[in-house]
Amino acid sequence: MLLHVIARGKIARSPEAELVARYEKRLTWPAKFTELPDSGGRVPDPQTPAKTVLLDERGKDLSSEELARILGRWRDDGVRECRFLLGAADGHSEQERIGADLLLAFGKATWPHLLARAMLAEQLYRATTILAGHPYHRSG
Repeated sequence: MLLHVIARGKIARSPEAELVARYEKRLTWPAKFTELPDSGGRVPDPQTPAKTVLLDERGKDLSSEELARILGRWRDDGVRECRFLLGAADGHSEQERIGADLLLAFGKATWPHLLARAMLAEQLYRATTILAGHPYHRSG
């Protein structure tokens, strides 16, 4: 299953970009990171069947194990692409929220956009290591 992170805004050269790249390299699952402008730009068509996860302050605060279980179930059910959308500063529209398969939050705090992207990359890596039985999760 392809893990596809689609984020609004450019990460450029930054410490956060280095973190995203570090976890992207470690991922053993197929992964793609797409950047779009803050507004406009075309979201690429998904491979089907697909699931959509929005990072949203109103989303569920899942443990790493819970996220891993969801991704594992989707993979086992034949989902070809799981898309993770990070919105611009004003977040996602109500229509986008309604159409999503999962709203995901990293706690109740508000996080800087670039840091949220790095946190997502790490959580995707962690989830895949949990599913593979790798010790990273226990040592992290």
